[in-house]
Amino acid sequence: MKVEPHRRECRPPVFTGSPDEDSAALAVHSARTDRLLAGLPAKPDRRPDQRYLAVEALTERRRVRDAFLRLHAERVYDELTCGMREHPRLAELVSAAAEAFPGLVPGREQMAAERGLAQADKDGLEIDQALFFRAVLASESAGGHLLDSMLRPTPRALGLLDEWRRAGALTLGTLRVERIDGAAHLTMANDRVLNAEDDRLVDDMETAVDLALLDERVGVGVLRGGRMSHPRYRGRRVFCAGINLVDLHQGRISYVDFLLRRELGCVAKLIRGVRSPDAWPHRTVDKPWVAAVDAFAIGGGMQLLLAADHVIAAADAYFSLPAAQEGIVPGMAGLRLTALAGGRLARQVILGGRKIWAREPDARLICDEVVDPSMVGAAVREAVARLRGPAVSANRRMINLAEEPVGHFRRYAAEFALEQALRLYSPDVIARTGRFGADRARDGHVRPVS
Repeated sequence: MKVEPHRRECRPPVFTGSPDEDSAALAVHSARTDRLLAGLPAKPDRRPDQRYLAVEALTERRRVRDAFLRLHAERVYDELTCGMREHPRLAELVSAAAEAFPGLVPGREQMAAERGLAQADKDGLEIDQALFFRAVLASESAGGHLLDSMLRPTPRALGLLDEWRRAGALTLGTLRVERIDGAAHLTMANDRVLNAEDDRLVDDMETAVDLALLDERVGVGVLRGGRMSHPRYRGRRVFCAGINLVDLHQGRISYVDFLLRRELGCVAKLIRGVRSPDAWPHRTVDKPWVAAVDAFAIGGGMQLLLAADHVIAAADAYFSLPAAQEGIVPGMAGLRLTALAGGRLARQVILGGRKIWAREPDARLICDEVVDPSMVGAAVREAVARLRGPAVSANRRMINLAEEPVGHFRRYAAEFALEQALRLYSPDVIARTGRFGADRARDGHVRPVS
């Protein structure tokens, strides 16, 4: 197995601490690695020795990129944001990094090429993006600025805001949002896949959350699943079946636009609100949220419950975080479930795959009300009325500050950023999603993952 030529040609640089010199050395080393990889067949066609060589080259480059970021992450971020005067979102930021600092992260063409491949056939360039975001989020100044930037409304939401204010109802692909008696009802309608989360649903959800928060006629937000067309649940409401494992197997789940954006954008806004220039005396507009669970809240669905202020569950519903089965990290559940329910229950659910039924005593650590399935709608209306109280927003803000300080969230998010990307490309996840994809092709529909 001849790997010595690669080692001699791509010997890692020794960084001096000089930004210009280190940037140039990084660019040279990364370009050499690109040339080596370009000379190999596509991943599925590589021989064992070629696979070894590719993994070695990719791993070495990641070590080099990580070393560079440990020295220069704050300076890089400062340059990309014009001294923190600009507020790029995740995808814009990492794309700008590829342009401004060659070799620091994969470029647009490289990412586009991987985007069209099945997960098992990718070289895992999203791990290199994760190294960048881990370094940025680990910095108090850069990470704090990025979290603040991600609380700003999306361009899509701003473009729809006038129409939403006028009509009070919009269909956003996989979700419908309606203003009813001063509440914004967000109804997930990705019914073909039991409201499984994918890139589209994350985008639609964040857009709807922005619209609800920016609308002065909305006092409370409501999250609920719509009625399904799925054969096993036809006509029934379902909250969420977690991440779409078929899309994950086929390489259609984006690390930046789904897995990281979801946590720093949509879900963070449920807790902290949306940044608005009109907000005063606070920097954000935040509102209480009700979540109503029919049937089940799996994976990302259960994670949404941990960000809500009042959770209603049908008596026959259940909650689960099947991280052990899926092999990935369940968002911020390790942070929030531990805070709400304690470390022991968090371990049982996340590590052991425990499913919690709404009727169990431990379910009261996750939901506030358990009602007959026919009474969920009535319970939602009553909860909305209670949460309209004038002191609710101030007190929920203080509870959230005590329960999840921004600095604590930022440090957790920094480690999550890398751990999740590593799990995405781990052999066990590739194998599990492959089996799920085969099952889906045979059965012709998506099943709950737990």
